[in-house]
Amino acid sequence: MKMKFKITIVLLLTLLVSCGGDKNDKKKEKFSYQKKSTTEQTSKTKTEKIPASKKIDLTNKGVGPIQSITLTENIDKKMAASGAEVYKKMCTACHRVDKKFIGPAPKGILKRRTPEWIMNMILDPEKMVKEDALAKELLWEFNGSPMINQGVTEKEARAILEYFRTLE
Repeated sequence: MKMKFKITIVLLLTLLVSCGGDKNDKKKEKFSYQKKSTTEQTSKTKTEKIPASKKIDLTNKGVGPIQSITLTENIDKKMAASGAEVYKKMCTACHRVDKKFIGPAPKGILKRRTPEWIMNMILDPEKMVKEDALAKELLWEFNGSPMINQGVTEKEARAILEYFRTLE
């Protein structure tokens, strides 16, 4: 019994020593946290995709009843005040003036969209999302949350547009 125990210990020691490996292997296994060189970083260039809410398209008039609209140089303050009331009543559930919410922020919208596009989107968002490429992109950007048709009249939509002009 003692002999078997001694042989077993000798075998286990032999196995332990043989599994130890070469001392030089430890030097090769060192890990480094060094940053990659700048030449490696510049070789990878990505094309950054611009979100639809940031795209500028001042030629697209959208799809809907508004084909042409002329804005005066001066803002009609009375119409803008009326538009602000309509906006607060019908639009603030989904839109914030200067930040992304459920829908895009209207601040600066006239620098990115034509007045016709804006009014067509207000008047008939369902048709715009079905037929206008930019409106479709916006739908996807805002997690598939479609703009609800609020039944806004053309006069109210024009007043909202005038209000948007004050947000520039």
